[in-house]
Amino acid sequence: MPGLLLGDQFPNFEADTTIGRIKFHDFLGNSWGILFSHPKDFTPVCTTELACAARISDEFTKRGVKMIALSIDSVEDHRHWSKDVMAFNSETEIPLPFPIIADDKRELSIQLGMLDPDERDKDGMPLTARCVFVIGPDKKLKLSILYPATTGRNFDELLRVIDSLQLTAQKKVATPVNWKPNDKVMVIPSLSEAEAAALFPNGVTTKEVPSGKKYLRYTQL
Repeated sequence: MPGLLLGDQFPNFEADTTIGRIKFHDFLGNSWGILFSHPKDFTPVCTTELACAARISDEFTKRGVKMIALSIDSVEDHRHWSKDVMAFNSETEIPLPFPIIADDKRELSIQLGMLDPDERDKDGMPLTARCVFVIGPDKKLKLSILYPATTGRNFDELLRVIDSLQLTAQKKVATPVNWKPNDKVMVIPSLSEAEAAALFPNGVTTKEVPSGKKYLRYTQL
């Protein structure tokens, strides 16, 4: 099945959405973007996911990330279901704060490798899995995560990885396991000690290991 690899240029597709027809690169502009698919409207796990995404949409906006969802349902279904999503948050008068792409012909889902072969609708057609794509301002794929239809996502983790992606795009660092903003980061191995000392005025500490190799280098930004 076709799909995308990290670093690939994200397709500049055109699609109908709940805010009208869009051209994806124009929709993103110079922003980061997150595109997340869900199997089907009016289903339980999907409703909890989009309700969570709506509830924390300000956190994505704060990071300069434009949000957009996708499923195989029609624009009309998306608009009706959006009311249920916001009602789940007890916000019946507030519209969903991001658009949903209608991919009822599954053309985009096939192009992006989003279909879940084990989950099918009443007609036996495959549903979209829970894909997550994070796209940079250069329109290249920075992160992809693929969940099966039966497993809901953790949006706190998506915010965490976006924080990491945005930080490491600007600084010559990497983020270690379970990193959170304001934690220490790791100096990338390609930097010499002299370069690291010049770049990181707060200093660099090295964890000693049995091999004697000094690759576990930490700094506080």
